[in-house]
Amino acid sequence: MKNVTDRAALGAFLAAEFGEVADILGVESVSEEAVTLRLTPDARHLRPGGTVSGPSMFLLADVAIYLAILAKLGPVALAVTTNAHIDFMRKPAAGVPLLGEARLMKLGRSLAVGQATIRNPDEAAILAHASMTYSIPPVR
Repeated sequence: MKNVTDRAALGAFLAAEFGEVADILGVESVSEEAVTLRLTPDARHLRPGGTVSGPSMFLLADVAIYLAILAKLGPVALAVTTNAHIDFMRKPAAGVPLLGEARLMKLGRSLAVGQATIRNPDEAAILAHASMTYSIPPVR
């Protein structure tokens, strides 16, 4: 399925609908296969020990997969996460941006399943991997 929403439109949607995170999340790239977001963590996203917190990485994965769905369907503001699983594999360094690359595994009429990998820019090592399912509201 081809994209119906581009990088600029996804960025505008993020700013309009998720203003509370628009200052830390940015749409890095959009292709037919994946959507990549950049998280620029600050002190709010750190946990003791000088690492980015798990909830911050979960936020990155969740929004990245959500925007991958919107890239295919257009702005469906009421699509919601119904299941989530995340594996934290490596400790991310504080003060370094994170990239969340999301890919859809299945996009149906009422459910979408996606996965996201989280890395540092220019690094191959995966910091976290998430699988999530979203409920898509019926088209009216």
